[in-house]
Amino acid sequence: MKGFAGLLAACVAQIVLAACDGGGESNTTPIAVVGPVTGQYASMGAQMKSGGEMAVADINEAGGVLGKPLDLEIGDDACDPKQAVAVANQMVGGDVALIAGHYCSGSSIPASKVYADSNLVQISPASTNPALTDDRAGPNIYRVCGRDDQQGGVAGKYLADNFADKNIAVIHDKTAYGKGLADETKKALNAAGKQEAMYEAITAGEKDYSALVSKLKRASIDILYLGGYHTEAGLIVRQMRDQGMDTILMGGDALVTQEYWSITGPAGEGTLMTFSPDPRKNPAAAEVVARFKEKGIEPEGYVLYTYAAIQAWKEAAEKAGTTDAAAIIKALNENEFDTVIGKFKFNEKGDPNLPPYAVYRWSDGAYGEIGDKAPPPAG
Repeated sequence: MKGFAGLLAACVAQIVLAACDGGGESNTTPIAVVGPVTGQYASMGAQMKSGGEMAVADINEAGGVLGKPLDLEIGDDACDPKQAVAVANQMVGGDVALIAGHYCSGSSIPASKVYADSNLVQISPASTNPALTDDRAGPNIYRVCGRDDQQGGVAGKYLADNFADKNIAVIHDKTAYGKGLADETKKALNAAGKQEAMYEAITAGEKDYSALVSKLKRASIDILYLGGYHTEAGLIVRQMRDQGMDTILMGGDALVTQEYWSITGPAGEGTLMTFSPDPRKNPAAAEVVARFKEKGIEPEGYVLYTYAAIQAWKEAAEKAGTTDAAAIIKALNENEFDTVIGKFKFNEKGDPNLPPYAVYRWSDGAYGEIGDKAPPPAG
């Protein structure tokens, strides 16, 4: 009888444990935001983290996804390709249902191969290099932002139309994002009949660009187009002003952060950049934008894009009736999604049919679309 009593007690214990953990099934659905939480591009990772946290909070307050709350994990790739692959493998091991990431194209592209092998849905809010979807690792790879051939086309045409009689230099930082964007801009510039006076590469992460600036000065460069990130852009602008140059800098969407102005100060006045139409002005985003601001967060740059990536996945899960990846992919391919950045559908490559890029100008610590009466107020 003693043996039977012990067996009965063990069985009861197992039943209790099963009841407590839902019979072995998790009571939450884990998803992840992955980007540069640390490193020199951490301000962009902070944008993604803010967007992800708000999206998850809003979804959970409304009842979660298919009755389960979302559990958000944050992965740090520091915009380093090797670290990105390591984080991707970690996320696959953690059985997350969605990766809203990465930020840097140089991280997203190698990480996408890990996600493709494991059929884990990746929706990048910010990786713009065409290769992410042109050389798509798998049908589970998407983005909700535009592409560098699109924004490079806009930048190159703008430069040719507005600075036809000026000396233009095209510089890149050798990264997948920076070189890709610079080359697309150069292609569009040349197609419009304007040749650059200089084409050079820099090394990302350096602090002293005085040799480059001296070369630009000797060549009487009026306009410098930089394919690269805000840190290097800000340092180059400051060092140009230190050498008495009033050369205008133009860059891409990586300059969409207040940290750019924190680096340049007044030296950044007049900087040009390309970015999608400001999602903060989308009427569909007004209520969300207001709540971000109540929390002291300016939803600039890729805050709302990260929010939208999670929104699209959530809508796909609800249409599919499951968080199973195969069903989610089918739903992502077949439906239109109504998000804070607008309504869109994914094409056969996994790119969204959102409006084209616009040109912005930095002035007095804020940026505004060319043609706007004034830039939006700084956060």
